[in-house]
Amino acid sequence: MRHVLSALVQNVPGVLSHIAGMLASRGYNIESLAVGETENPRLSRMTFVVVGDTSVLEQVRKQLEKIVTVVRVDDISSQDYVERDLMLIKVASPPGKRSEIRELAEIFRGRIVDVAPEELMIEIAGKESKIEAFIELMRPFGIIELVRSGRIAMVRGSRPPRQEAPVSPASGAK
Repeated sequence: MRHVLSALVQNVPGVLSHIAGMLASRGYNIESLAVGETENPRLSRMTFVVVGDTSVLEQVRKQLEKIVTVVRVDDISSQDYVERDLMLIKVASPPGKRSEIRELAEIFRGRIVDVAPEELMIEIAGKESKIEAFIELMRPFGIIELVRSGRIAMVRGSRPPRQEAPVSPASGAK
């Protein structure tokens, strides 16, 4: 089973490598990982997608919660949530095929962000299934390069309690 976990962590150097290393050393495969600063610059949110049964999920949660820089871990896949992935894709586009590629991008609510003599770069955001479907439609044109952000997700409607990051002694607090 696929689980989407959201971890609120202190925004300090080494947190990403520490968490990713801990998960890898215990044999957990991270299908997707995205991290970025939150509305509070002292906190970052890490969104993990891991595959496994309930016991794997619980072990991952327990291991994450042991890490000092982790403030909170939530299994958001058990709630009503919105999930998105961002992709940039560079596609071969000889002049006779550009209009067809442009129309497909519009159908998928993508947008062309760069035009070169023989290729187009398209940006698309959405659910994983939408991204995968667009990739399959672009294969016959020739995918030159592709990059994805990894999934990010947020629970619908409810406001989580406001979290303040603990101040570390290294930051000068007493």
